[in-house]
Amino acid sequence: MVKGEDRIVLMVRDPYWLHAHWDIARATVERAKAALIDHWHSVKPVLRLLKFDDSGTTESSETVYREIEIHGGVRNWYIDVSDPPSRFQIIMGYTTGNNRRFYELVRSNVVTTPMPGSKDSFDDHWADIAKDAEKIYAMSGGYSDETNKGELAEVFEDRLKRTMELDVLSQFGSGAEGSLRKPRQFHFDVEAELLVFGTTHPDAHVAIGSEPVKVQVDGTFSARLPFPDRRQVLPATARSRDGVDERTVVIAVERNTKIMEPLSIDAEDL
Repeated sequence: MVKGEDRIVLMVRDPYWLHAHWDIARATVERAKAALIDHWHSVKPVLRLLKFDDSGTTESSETVYREIEIHGGVRNWYIDVSDPPSRFQIIMGYTTGNNRRFYELVRSNVVTTPMPGSKDSFDDHWADIAKDAEKIYAMSGGYSDETNKGELAEVFEDRLKRTMELDVLSQFGSGAEGSLRKPRQFHFDVEAELLVFGTTHPDAHVAIGSEPVKVQVDGTFSARLPFPDRRQVLPATARSRDGVDERTVVIAVERNTKIMEPLSIDAEDL
């Protein structure tokens, strides 16, 4: 992605989880601040998830499936969804304190979740382009001096299950050559997810926070949740089908990530 350009990418992880990552230029935030000057003190950054209703007509309607308040400093978010297969798109923006106004910053691509247990159709798509991966990567600016290639490389490497290390000097010109001859930067990012699981009656209704969780026929359930750098209190509730019995378990967790000082060893000492 060229510096100063806004971008948000929505990816399908499995039938019930999406992953969004983004880059927003400082100038874009300043424009939003100017537009919302009277409400800037109360605005909240949010991800607005749209769901498309394909009713068989030539046009599909979109509805706001969920609005997720995010905190500053993050560049990616995991989003749980239901009713696969479904089509989704995400918009990043600001809402005012009274939620009466929404200011859009950037809009993502549209994705479709696969049916549970079906062949990984989204991996099929990446398999189709694997043979042209380096060309697509280079044409997208991945080898340009002005490109923050970390996010773009991560997308390709995650889906193709290999690094972007093929010889592109003779294929893609000086843009690739100038970048690849520079010393490689050692890259290390660590993320975490929270896995909540348990058992209950097969007919029970389970929710973690305000989000429903599917109970399997044997009474087991599980949910993968985002695990941001902060304290979370997650009430998990199970209610009998007739509404007579209810049980609640409160889970309190806290993540504190500390990035240590990098250590470099002179190659001559090896």
